[in-house]
Amino acid sequence: MAKVLVSDPIDEAGIKILSQVAQVDVKTGLSPSELAGIISDYDALMIRSGTQVTEEVIEAATHLKIIGRAGVGVDNVNVPAATRKGIVVVNSPEGNTIAAAEHALAMMLSLSRHIPDANQSLKEGRWDRKKFMGSEVYKKTLGVVGLGKIGSHVATVAKAMGMKILAYDPFISQERANQLGCTLVDLDLIFTESDYITLHVPKTKETANLINAESLAKMKPTARIINCSRGGIIDEDALYEALANEKIAGAALDVFATEPLGESSLKSLGSNVILTPHLGASTAEAQVNVAIDVAEQIRDVLLGLPARSAVNIPGLSPDVMEKLRPYMRLAETLGNLVGQLAGDRVESFNVTLQGDLADNNSQPLVVAAIKGLLSKALRERVNYVNAAIEAKERGIHITETRDTTAKDYSNSIYLEATGTKGTHSVTGALLNDGEIRIINLDNYPVNVPPNNYMLFTLHRDMPGIIGKIGSLLGNFNVNIASMQVGRKIVRGDAVMVLTIDDPLPEGILGEILKVPGVTDAYTVTL
Repeated sequence: MAKVLVSDPIDEAGIKILSQVAQVDVKTGLSPSELAGIISDYDALMIRSGTQVTEEVIEAATHLKIIGRAGVGVDNVNVPAATRKGIVVVNSPEGNTIAAAEHALAMMLSLSRHIPDANQSLKEGRWDRKKFMGSEVYKKTLGVVGLGKIGSHVATVAKAMGMKILAYDPFISQERANQLGCTLVDLDLIFTESDYITLHVPKTKETANLINAESLAKMKPTARIINCSRGGIIDEDALYEALANEKIAGAALDVFATEPLGESSLKSLGSNVILTPHLGASTAEAQVNVAIDVAEQIRDVLLGLPARSAVNIPGLSPDVMEKLRPYMRLAETLGNLVGQLAGDRVESFNVTLQGDLADNNSQPLVVAAIKGLLSKALRERVNYVNAAIEAKERGIHITETRDTTAKDYSNSIYLEATGTKGTHSVTGALLNDGEIRIINLDNYPVNVPPNNYMLFTLHRDMPGIIGKIGSLLGNFNVNIASMQVGRKIVRGDAVMVLTIDDPLPEGILGEILKVPGVTDAYTVTL
């Protein structure tokens, strides 16, 4: 009989499901070394956030088939090490969605009606009805920043309450926004027009301190901000200044740049601020949901069935994984490239497997390409299982085709994406040593390896143009690692691909576009 180790407190509903197919041992509070000392006895491991599944633990796991995290994040699991060993890692990506969305809505309503302070006042013996005059959300404008699972649910419920919904999400299609009853706008309009702003984005380089002194200055004096997503998206010092000086009407925060929240000037404010200790996913139902979800997946894997929410490579045996891994890397790299070329709000995405690849299991390659396509928008949130779901939620139309005709290489992958920058395509292949080559770009033949920083230009094939662009880059102290031109006919249109050592300085693309004969220029970071 299979054996499952549960190393963190898990709802009993999950234990009951596991007990149907395995012997279940509950041993909590184990250190990584203690866990490594016993893990070889188990076929499955179920955890929450407390257990650290290190590379040492995974190397000691001689029989482990699956690691199940009852929650969303898998930061405490060495996923690459598990993947290399053929261990499936699963989570519960949707178990906390409703809980987090409802908490954001509860924070908005509590802020509008001063519920926490009114409650405290009454308990202290006062009857301050006039002091706690509230405001209705009906017919008010709600700005939703991020239309993922949680943001979409907030928008749907707020719409039902009679609110007007503005939304900012550069990776959501207009069709999807229309389905949700949202009007897609830019961030500035969110800041200037919204009565309420609710944040539902991951913390990335782009979203860190998204709400800062500059953006706060654009808001209405009656605006209120709700953040139940990630700490660090709001500059808390700037928020304090705006609230203390009545530049905005209020804020409700469930997450903070540093947690637990220590000394903070926000604590000194009155009824115009509500602070809760990261309670977004803290509901009895959510804890039951994630326990059941992950327990069912562990049960299925132990019975030889695929897991539905693997965060590495779902449902593949190690031998198939080993065969396709290099091509998955190729597909993901190409997806990342063509996604950046196509721009925000990709509407359609075609994946074509060419040559011998057309006879292989296409699902992991298609999923890898989608993961690459969404990687700039979603960072670590997108994985090999949720990529297709995330694409569907963003209204991206995915098509898959096969072409058994061998091109210049026996195996190649062609991707085409349509977004705000038009339709772009890229074809790539692997050399015998496994090195990735881009062999076609927008139907122009090239042969270049991908690089961290790349510059692409579309121009007329005419004397001197390459030198002018090279000189311009030199003037900006940009070092060129390699350069190649692809053309179909002499003196016709051509593409130039430059790999460069560092990101382009701001403003240089505009200068390149001023070079006579250049019709387009864009950069890609891989």
